[in-house]
Amino acid sequence: MQKLMRVCKRFVNTEEKFRDRSQWIKPIGHETEVTVYNPITRCKVPLILTTRNTLKWYMCGPTVYDSAHIGHATTYIKSDIIRRILTDHFNIDVLLVMGITDIDDKIIKRSIENKQNFKTLSRHFEMEFLEDMNKLNVRKPYMCCRVTDYVPQIIHFVEKLIATGYGYVAENGSVYFDTNKYNRYGKLSIPLPDTGHPYKKSALDFALWKVAKDNEPSWKCPWGHGRPGWHVECSVIASAVFGNSIDMHSGGIDLILPHHENEEAQSCCYHGVEQWVNYWLHCGHLHLKGDVKMSKSLGNTVSIRDYLEKYSANHLRMVCLLSHYRNGLEFTEKINQNAVIVMKKIENFISDCSTYAAGKLQTGEIDENLLLTTWQNTRDKVDSALADDFDTAQAMHAILDLVKTGNKMLHQGDIPSTGKINGNHVSIIAAVSNYVSSTLSKFGLSQSTSASDRRVEDVVDHFLKFRTAVRTRALENPKNNVLLKECDNVREELSACGILVKVQTLGTHISVITNPT
Repeated sequence: MQKLMRVCKRFVNTEEKFRDRSQWIKPIGHETEVTVYNPITRCKVPLILTTRNTLKWYMCGPTVYDSAHIGHATTYIKSDIIRRILTDHFNIDVLLVMGITDIDDKIIKRSIENKQNFKTLSRHFEMEFLEDMNKLNVRKPYMCCRVTDYVPQIIHFVEKLIATGYGYVAENGSVYFDTNKYNRYGKLSIPLPDTGHPYKKSALDFALWKVAKDNEPSWKCPWGHGRPGWHVECSVIASAVFGNSIDMHSGGIDLILPHHENEEAQSCCYHGVEQWVNYWLHCGHLHLKGDVKMSKSLGNTVSIRDYLEKYSANHLRMVCLLSHYRNGLEFTEKINQNAVIVMKKIENFISDCSTYAAGKLQTGEIDENLLLTTWQNTRDKVDSALADDFDTAQAMHAILDLVKTGNKMLHQGDIPSTGKINGNHVSIIAAVSNYVSSTLSKFGLSQSTSASDRRVEDVVDHFLKFRTAVRTRALENPKNNVLLKECDNVREELSACGILVKVQTLGTHISVITNPT
């Protein structure tokens, strides 16, 4: 009990010490239409860019010692969605740089276990990660920067911090950042003391450079041999590309403390500035039931490749779109199935709109005024939601309401079989369908529009015409049940492949559904 009271007292003292340090400096520059959540002020603030129409963004990338899992994937997908919104919706040029940690304790441990050179190990998982991101339709960063390519710059960075009194060489040969010398430490979050290192001046100090152990990869520096600390890697890479000011810096919500807090502290001291990063962006975690983090160390992960065996990249992206990027997600079969249902609903709507525009879909009455008003309201709601801290959940809700309204009109009731379709509303149906498609494309949802896809559709179309001819001839002779049965069997088999055959008065219509379940 006494030990617990000492810990609580230490935390209260720490909280008092850092309470007044959470100050954000509003950037001077070019205003945008967007507001973003600020973890320092704990409210939404206007996004102001230091360079007109250009956003400089650094993203913490993977530590490449193992395969990435879908917990990692959702962070990168959410970031990709935001990047696409900024670029494709708000016409802001995003210059995105990602750091790749290819040397650290976990990489060294795994390379020893595998009796493999650490570079060979890290390159393998780096390439696998990039392939997985491509499969998930995550756009490539402008630059992917490996830590080991920046070791000379890291040594220079640490040297300057030592020279200016912000860093010190401890008795064990490692170099630590002196948090007592920086009076704004604790800007992002109240730091928790780490008492596990006796060589540090303060329990809050963190490693800039780690002394080399026996047979570990190391680099020569003025104070001996060793390797970079975790936090300094990102500071140096981002500084090498962007200098003393970054518009946006992102990562998972777990990186706020200590990683991002330590990055900001050492970078402000190195550059001699009050604020290095103007906007911090943190994505909520994908967790298991009971708020259990999906983690390699816990052995409860689902690999990206295993997920894609059952679902598509669009399904995982839809899971992310239906929730705010800052919110955590509980990974369940329910949310995956909901994403499948939503994707099918949208794909069916777009397919039916195309069929209607081609004059092949018999339909009920189209209320053009109502559909036009709903579409205009949807555009306003989507624009407002995306400008409000990239609220894709609200944007998707508005789009699905539009789809619901359009679907109701396309399929309401039966009309007399006149052999003609009311084509007076083709323009509005086509416009709404195009808006839905283009908006979802801006979110990174892929569509099957390649030449090979079209050829497959043509083959299916010709086959269905043959089936229709056979079925029509069979119906002329009711005794010929064998042919009718075979036609029904073909229809069921096509349905299992995701091709829905709809027999209508004006002919056979097909809907192609990706990844049927």
